Amino acid sequence: MTAILELQNLSKSFGAVVIADDTTLVVEQGEALGIIGPNGAGKTSMFNLITGTLAPNSGTIRFMGDDVTGSSAAQRCRMGMARSFQVPQPFGGLTVFENALVAATQGAGMSGQAASDHCLDILERTELLDKANTVAGSLTLLDRKRLELTRALCAKPKLLLLDEIAGGLTEAECVSLVDTIRDIHKSGITIVWIEHVVHALLAIVDRLAVVDFGKLIASGEPKAIMASREVQEIYLGIEMDEVGHG
Repeated sequence: MTAILELQNLSKSFGAVVIADDTTLVVEQGEALGIIGPNGAGKTSMFNLITGTLAPNSGTIRFMGDDVTGSSAAQRCRMGMARSFQVPQPFGGLTVFENALVAATQGAGMSGQAASDHCLDILERTELLDKANTVAGSLTLLDRKRLELTRALCAKPKLLLLDEIAGGLTEAECVSLVDTIRDIHKSGITIVWIEHVVHALLAIVDRLAVVDFGKLIASGEPKAIMASREVQEIYLGIEMDEVGHG
């Protein structure tokens, strides 16, 4: 397999607060990687480093073989990185379709009818087509999460970064969203997914990585990782009966 993302000895701190501690991680093209860890472990900060909204103190980030450590977030997006945010951040006064169109034009560099057709196709895939003309600020939480996913996909990503996209959803809503993410992964898009809803991760990911205090402490087959005593001791927030649902 070919590596799509490589983090090499990546470090970042703010004074005594370490958010990345000599992290080395390789994500293979077509893989679905889950990332877990307690609150404050540095998971979202890792995404910020990968996407360019934070600069590392040291280390290298390579995307599709190119060193992007010094590239801006906009440049990385145009290269094929896209992300959702833990707290949905739509343009609340725009419609769902207009939100998607911004992502297609600014992220994927599309225009005209091609951009519109692309957005409508993505809205159908994310089950928001019937809400295309709905003002984004009026959406339910599930549909705001779906809009986060939509905007990321409209940027035509090769690498999709999902930050706790299942958080706050009911069990039925979570199952519905997982089905959508599974279909996206089957289309060939590489996914890196941070999540506290562990059974959602276990339904999708090929590999699980564990982060604690900015340090990558384990990586491997998901059920083996979850069975690790070290992981169970560190990640006390996991309900072990939920893990069995995977």
